[in-house]
Amino acid sequence: MRLTDLGEFGAITRLIEMSTRQRMAPGSVDKRGFKLLVDAGDDTAAWHTEVGTELFTTDTMVEGVHFTRETTPWDDLGWKVMAANISDIASMGGDPMFALVTLGMPAETEIEDLDSLYDGMLDLGGRYGVAIVGGDMVRSPTAFITVGLTGVCAGAPMQRSTAKAGDLVAVTGYLGSSAGGLEILLGDFSAPGEPERQLKHAHRRPEPCVSQGATLIQHGVRTAMDISDGLVDDLSKLCQASGVSATLEAQKIPAHPALRHVFPQRYLDLALNGGEDYQLIFVAPAGLMAKVLPALPPPAGVIGELIAGEAGRVTVVDCETGEPVSAASAGWDHFR
Repeated sequence: MRLTDLGEFGAITRLIEMSTRQRMAPGSVDKRGFKLLVDAGDDTAAWHTEVGTELFTTDTMVEGVHFTRETTPWDDLGWKVMAANISDIASMGGDPMFALVTLGMPAETEIEDLDSLYDGMLDLGGRYGVAIVGGDMVRSPTAFITVGLTGVCAGAPMQRSTAKAGDLVAVTGYLGSSAGGLEILLGDFSAPGEPERQLKHAHRRPEPCVSQGATLIQHGVRTAMDISDGLVDDLSKLCQASGVSATLEAQKIPAHPALRHVFPQRYLDLALNGGEDYQLIFVAPAGLMAKVLPALPPPAGVIGELIAGEAGRVTVVDCETGEPVSAASAGWDHFR
């Protein structure tokens, strides 16, 4: 069997199972009293310390897979790889702290390009108090950047596995803009003017939802994750982890006016399946949702509900007719 047969997430599940079996073996215990709270399979790992809960995540971007130099300048690349990590911390309700950066670069890489890469990481990281405290550099035939990031939260972090049937599903902001910007940058569409600029910016400089994550956890929300691979795909992972299904209402999916303008026939597909928006999905009972939504900036809102059913199944319906809308998962999978 090959990776293309199993797919990225099938392979990840297989490796997680191997790792957790090893930790359950006799003699495998928590280290120095640090109790593991969140294991592999969520946006971050988490363990309890004397002063709170520590979070850790990592993300990699590879040239030709996640970016090209034609569509992503070096400073924007630095911003995006830092945003991907900060977003994972935000999805747990945490505050990002310290980063380790590993660079794999061709020998002919210009030093000025490395400066620009770090300018982007430091620009976004500085806004959220992230300090780059070390890392590694190797020669590589293909450029890649890996960031490992720690964070902290005061209590138990939000997770994917704590949702229940009957909870409402909400998102913190507009979806599909990054995917729309990428299509413009690839030259598939041309939309001169402000809408094009807005979508390109959404792709190159996404803003992680740190303050929104903090608001959610302060109000008692227990379940959330970030949208990196696409709404349907990522919500399916949350549902799989919690053993529930979800129904979404198509007309409630928030799509930016610029996306609707440039892609009037396709904006819903981009909002459902486009990745790298780094908004948050969160779920909560109706009473709690009514309290937390007014504390979030627009266009945060409810888009559906969780129901009992096949774990991981996500159905999108037309609000007016009740008929299903085609929403086959087309989120990002490295090996499919």
